[in-house]
Formats: sequence, structure tokens, C-alpha cells
Amino acid sequence: MAEQIKTYGFKEGLPTEFEVVSISALYEKQKEALISPHRTAFYHIIWFQEGAPTHLVDFNPVAVKPGTLLFLNKDTVQLFDPNVRYEAKAILFTDSFFCRTPTDVKFLRSSILFNDLLEVSRIQMEEASHMLQDLFLLMEKEAGNAHEANHAAILQNYLHSFLLLAERERRKQGFTTIKPGADLDYTILFKDSVDSRFRQIKQVSSYADELSITEKRLNQATSRVLGKSPKNVIDDRIMLEAKRLLAHTGDSVKEIGFGLGFNEPTNFIKFFRRHSGTTPMEFRGNLAPD
Repeated sequence: MAEQIKTYGFKEGLPTEFEVVSISALYEKQKEALISPHRTAFYHIIWFQEGAPTHLVDFNPVAVKPGTLLFLNKDTVQLFDPNVRYEAKAILFTDSFFCRTPTDVKFLRSSILFNDLLEVSRIQMEEASHMLQDLFLLMEKEAGNAHEANHAAILQNYLHSFLLLAERERRKQGFTTIKPGADLDYTILFKDSVDSRFRQIKQVSSYADELSITEKRLNQATSRVLGKSPKNVIDDRIMLEAKRLLAHTGDSVKEIGFGLGFNEPTNFIKFFRRHSGTTPMEFRGNLAPD
């Protein structure tokens, strides 16, 4: 059976799927899980308060320092730095908690904090409004009021305000703005569909049909927003998953290729080499420590 990257669901037994946790406290209970590659089916907002670790996010080493806020989308593969002492707190929440209305769903899907097309989103708190820190602490306090009236609604409102303020600060700290409109909407819907179906569906025409637009219109949207064709987007997603599995599981090249929808190992190897310049085994070998 093919090995899978460990995926963690939300902690059971909580009154809402929202939690504020201390990373050092989690280390005491789940260190091996944190320092091993893993996915989570929920969102992270990590506030690094002391120390300067390197957080690994989908092969991207993200250097942080005291005061860094890091925003990680669900299903991202991450690994906490085991070599540096640091203090951090994290807000964890799910779609089910935040998305009470279709407007909430659209906001979260289009948020630059969790859907930055160029890099992992981060903010330096010392450069930001004090309101961000105040709201973080308010959420931490309210998280302990589970039996009070309107608990979940208050938390969701705090979080929504926090994300709106964080987006404002992110734009001030170097984010490249993408113009809202149909191009962005189509691109977000397309990327969501690719994320869920790239193993089974690799034809641009199928995704365009799902969106009830032509391939030409989809190409216009992704080219304007991402600077990539729809085919490039699909191929990039397949390559990301291939690299994740090569790096973080012991699956054979044949197993990985088959799981990604390649019927023949040679087709997967040719695809991987064409997009990375190396074979899957060369890529895996280059990851091994000297």
C-alpha cells in the first residue's frame, strides 16, 4: 500500500473548531509529529514571539524572527524547526468554523493571507497595528469562554476582523495586489478545482466546462492573474504533490506516479524530468543529507 503524508484533523471534543495553542506546550505532547512533515485539514496563523526558527513550508524554508505572523492554508505540508528554541502561539480553525455564509466562503478562498500566489504570507507585528495583537489576545481569552452565550459568534467576528486587518497590513508590507474581477474569480475557482481533482483530471477543457467558460477565456484569466496558462497551473500542482511524496514518504516512483494518475512509470519520469530537469530518484537523492 502506498504511504501517505500524515494528515491531522481537528482536535475532537472542542465546542467549536477553533483553538489557540502554545507551540511549546504542543512540543511537550506531540514533538515527533511537529518535527515530521505533516498536513493539517485546518488553517494556521502562527505568531512567533521569541527565537528565529526556519519553518519549512512545501520545500520553502521560511525564515522568521520575533514578531512574525505566518499564515498557512489547510493541507499545506509543513515542518517545525527542531534545532532552534523559540516561543510561538497558533490560531487553528476550520472552514466549518469560519464559513457561516457564502460570503465567508468567498472571503476565505480569495484571502491574500492564505492564497498568496507568490510566497507564504507573513507579517511583522512590530510594523503592524496594535489592534492585531489585541485581537489575537482577545481570541485567546474568548477561547476559554466556551460555555458563555454567543461564544462561537464572538470568536468568528474577532477572527474576521483580525483577518481583515491582517490583509491591510500585508498589503503595506510588500504584497503585489491583484485586481479584483472576473479574471481573479475564475482563477480562484479553477485553482480550487485543480487542487481537488488534479490526480484524476488533467485536461484544461474539463475544468473550463465545469466553470461554463471556454478554454480561451480560462487561459485569459490565469495568464492575467498568475502569468501562467491553465496547463501550467495543472502541471505545477502535479509537480508539487510529486515532490511532497518523494520527499516525505517512502513510496516508490511507480507508486507515486500511479497515485498521480500516470498509468506507466516512464510517463511520470518523463513528466517530472521535463518540469524539473531531474528524474524523481535524482530529486529524492538530492534531498538526502550529505
